[in-house]
Amino acid sequence: MLQTATPRTRENVPLRLRWWTELPLIVLVYACYSAGRLLVRGDVQGAVDHGRDILSIEQTLHINAEHPLNRLFTREPWLGIPADFWYASLHYIVTPAILIWLFRSRADIYRSARTWLMTSTFIGLIGFTLLPTCPPRLLSAGHGFVDTMASYSSYGWWGGDASAPRGLGGMTNQYAAMPSLHVGWALWCGVMLWRYGRTRTARFFAVLYPLTTTIVVMGTANHYLLDAVAGVAVMGAGFLLAPYVSRLADRITARLTPLASRLVSRVPAVARRSGGSRSPIVSDGCQTSAGERFPRQREPRFPSGAESGASPKDSGEGAPAAAR
Repeated sequence: MLQTATPRTRENVPLRLRWWTELPLIVLVYACYSAGRLLVRGDVQGAVDHGRDILSIEQTLHINAEHPLNRLFTREPWLGIPADFWYASLHYIVTPAILIWLFRSRADIYRSARTWLMTSTFIGLIGFTLLPTCPPRLLSAGHGFVDTMASYSSYGWWGGDASAPRGLGGMTNQYAAMPSLHVGWALWCGVMLWRYGRTRTARFFAVLYPLTTTIVVMGTANHYLLDAVAGVAVMGAGFLLAPYVSRLADRITARLTPLASRLVSRVPAVARRSGGSRSPIVSDGCQTSAGERFPRQREPRFPSGAESGASPKDSGEGAPAAAR
């Protein structure tokens, strides 16, 4: 299981978490997902062949649970419609919600939990790219599957393109069935709730959420049973690799920090000076030579040695009468 932080000392206090340092990680994952979608788009026939192969293996092993579940969800709308809402919504709500909960309340384990999730996700993205797989709902009608998302699309915001909102089907990878990150992420959420929820309700949902998600992804014909198994395997691999990824990230950070400090130290002092540190003296060291006058400067009205603001006492007996 994830290890909690050691007792804090001045030497091992972790850096304070900042949301603006976490957000780029999400952007990076989405960018990789988009790149994978572009690569898969040109290999539709290969994805269909992979889907048929998986279905054939399941039928040979008599573990084809997708057909009976899909028929049940198609025959009973009171099951199929909530299942579609489950598939189209909770994947994008529960996982971020638990991440935010850990970020705010369990900062001591947030980094390791986030690294586990991100590492597993990257492994899944590699699987999407190297093994594009057609989901059961996109196979030909002769295979006996019904696309419940399309059948019940009038009840929700999704169209016929997986769980994407209508008109945004091009933003989703429909041939990313293997592995099932729906199941993988749900398993991660369940582990977090079971491990750190500390209440019976949390542990109840820790079991209910991943189990129901596994049934939903098969009943809606979005994944095969082996996709769900692969999703669990991906999370297991990510869990094993996460400590090494964290150490690698720490080493990279340790090397980049001194480099950044050296770059900053080379910036001229004048460029780093803040706006309020300029000299308050207008001339700033500029002086005029003796007898030098500015253009259009008037001749002094007072004799040398007497200032314009001097009193009669300072000027002596020769001071003008008007000054008395």
